Amino acid sequence: MAPDLEARINDLSDRQAIRDCLATYCRAVDRIDRELLLSCYHPDALDDHGIFVGGREAFADWVFDLQGRMQTSTQHIITNHLCELAGDVAHTETYWMAASMNRQGDPLTIGGGRYIDRLERRDGRWAIAARKCVPDWGGQPGRSWLPPEVAALMTSGAKPARDRSDPSYERPLTVDPARVGFKAPL
Repeated sequence: MAPDLEARINDLSDRQAIRDCLATYCRAVDRIDRELLLSCYHPDALDDHGIFVGGREAFADWVFDLQGRMQTSTQHIITNHLCELAGDVAHTETYWMAASMNRQGDPLTIGGGRYIDRLERRDGRWAIAARKCVPDWGGQPGRSWLPPEVAALMTSGAKPARDRSDPSYERPLTVDPARVGFKAPL
């Protein structure tokens, strides 16, 4: 293999491992999966979320307590992603949007911002070494365009869960053949 091609493949592989780490973080927070969340950080990592600053274990305790008390579900989505690689260190800026269904107050809140991260490859594994969460906006959305009875049908096939019973953990993923052909009345 040509040295240039091998370097480009290694670069792409690193970038994908970094992006996978960041997507895994979102899944871990939304599924309240402590082991998965801890795997996204190096043991000595620090996270500055503005209203929390500390290590990975303390962050997991804080965020899962907050979610348990205040939210019935969350969804974190990452979008634009910039990555500057320098050997075993990567500096990234990743845009995020988050929505939460709340136990009190406004039933649904949304926000967006950026994760500014320093990731490091240690023993062949990319993980977060330092993070600053930068919130850029937030608020409450308008009403859903779906009638409530149709919105309720959205989970008739896949029931979301904030643990490992969520469909995202199902292996192999299957679809109930009895549901084939189902269409909600819109």
